[in-house]
Amino acid sequence: MIHSMTAFARTECKHTWGSAVWEIRSVNQRFLETYIRLPEQFRSLEPTIREKLRKKLQRGKLECQLRFTANDANTGELQLNQALANQLIEAASYVQEKANQCQLSATDILKWPGVLNSEDADIDQMSKDIMANLDIAINQFLDARLAEGNNLKAMIEQRLQGISEEAQKVRGHMPTVMEWQKQKITQRFEEAKIELESTRVEQELVLLAQKLDVAEELDRLESHVSETQKILKKGGAVGRRLDFMMQEFNREANTLGSKSINTDITQSAVELKVLIEQMREQIQNIE
Repeated sequence: MIHSMTAFARTECKHTWGSAVWEIRSVNQRFLETYIRLPEQFRSLEPTIREKLRKKLQRGKLECQLRFTANDANTGELQLNQALANQLIEAASYVQEKANQCQLSATDILKWPGVLNSEDADIDQMSKDIMANLDIAINQFLDARLAEGNNLKAMIEQRLQGISEEAQKVRGHMPTVMEWQKQKITQRFEEAKIELESTRVEQELVLLAQKLDVAEELDRLESHVSETQKILKKGGAVGRRLDFMMQEFNREANTLGSKSINTDITQSAVELKVLIEQMREQIQNIE
């Protein structure tokens, strides 16, 4: 199976403690690069989340974000630390008595860290629920990458078929090209009134045929088509291998274009370059 590096998934879960929304998005990247954004109370989950993603993905620039909204109705009763409050009052009274410049109000005392606390919801249960929802989000994310990967695979296979067709066109033109070149050489000899033995003409044609022969390039193009189809069929993280194949395709297309002496072959060489570039652009998104 072929997976794209471009995808998005969003899931939401609601419980008595509140609601949590996971969003996972990714774009193409040479290596796996993850950014995890969590509320402070769930920061301890980051190593576990990172490991989950690492096991499922190999390439891509990925952002995983959790949005958390607590249910105020589920918040525990407020608890007053009376001992600490009394100490603050005594300290404030002492300072006021000595300097008459510093005074703490009741609001200031209640705001003091540790004086007023509320019972937190069961953080372990919340984390368990949120991580279960993350598994759902990851599965949806992978499904989206697979669906996009299948689209890319179909597009690449279509372009491979186009390359095979252009290669066959060039093969079909070659006998006509060689015959045309033979007539052109003979005509030039006749115009120059040079009498040559048939063996000399044949030697010239052999040298010309070797110079213009593109059979090797066409064979390699067809071999690259076959190899690329095998890679697509095998699936997995094949983006780098496919990118290498595009370099090989380009090499043969460039050589074919440099040997072209016929407008039809030149057009085929240009079309090959277009097809290869279209594949290369899409392969950049394959894991």
